[in-house]
Amino acid sequence: MTLSAILSPIKSDLLAVNEVIRSSLHSEVPLINQVAGHIIQGGGKRLRPSTLLLVGGLFGPIQKEHHELAAVIEFIHTATLLHDDVVDQSTKRRNHKTANTIFGNSASVLVGDFIYSRAFQMMVKINHMKVMEVLANTTNTIAEGEVLQLLNIHNASIKDEDYLKVVYYKTAKLFESAAELGAIIGGAHDSDIKALAQFGKHMGIAFQLIDDVLDLSGNPDDIGKNLGDDLAEGKPTLPLLFAMKKGNAQQKNIIRAVIENGGLTELESVLNAVEETKALDYVRQLAKEEIEQAEKLIQHIAPSVYKDALLELTQFVTSRDY
Repeated sequence: MTLSAILSPIKSDLLAVNEVIRSSLHSEVPLINQVAGHIIQGGGKRLRPSTLLLVGGLFGPIQKEHHELAAVIEFIHTATLLHDDVVDQSTKRRNHKTANTIFGNSASVLVGDFIYSRAFQMMVKINHMKVMEVLANTTNTIAEGEVLQLLNIHNASIKDEDYLKVVYYKTAKLFESAAELGAIIGGAHDSDIKALAQFGKHMGIAFQLIDDVLDLSGNPDDIGKNLGDDLAEGKPTLPLLFAMKKGNAQQKNIIRAVIENGGLTELESVLNAVEETKALDYVRQLAKEEIEQAEKLIQHIAPSVYKDALLELTQFVTSRDY
């Protein structure tokens, strides 16, 4: 099933979120409008705001507050993308030139800061202490994840559990918060709020694991970035760590050298090692297990089109090719 078909129950709500995004991003500073518009209009799957909306629908009508919080979640995600592309020196995202390539690093960082601060202005207007607590903790955790990832670049000796900690902090935390906020605003009981938060966490981990797979196997036109981007930056992703463990001495040495030095001169050799050790199959299976855990957490929720869509969304996360 296509993503648009999965999200059809919230089609009108996503349009409302897009309108909130459009109106909230406006600034009297033209460069801010240009840079923010470039990345917001550049596409994206809107998985995080969609998760918030679908979870909200589990517990009652989707309200204006859901739309506003979904936009806040997308703003936080967008700000991290602007900062990530500067740190990673990326040139391509979603099949478009990155903002830092067009407008420069300084503009990207500063507009990222603007989008973060605008998200907090919107959050305060909602005037819900638990919502503010969740989002404050989330942005802090994401920042820690960014720094942890930076510290681990070129670290070929990182342990799997330490890498997965980065995955949780940097990626899964925002999915967790999106699901948690959808439940909070929907008036869910505390036990359901906790369950949905964990649902989002597992889905977010699976999402990043599949991203790691696609970095070494995806079609650049489909994934919207260059094949091996993470490899070129010396990021030790889980498929590479597994291939190092299971590969022969030559393969281990090649992968270690690529992680420690970066670059794509040995890309073909690395891809061969990853294929021979079945590293991508291993990581896909881990992602599938995360999704199975996520789905168990909402088994008790009453049937609805929103629950069906959430379950279909979890399957999309692991089966996607972009």
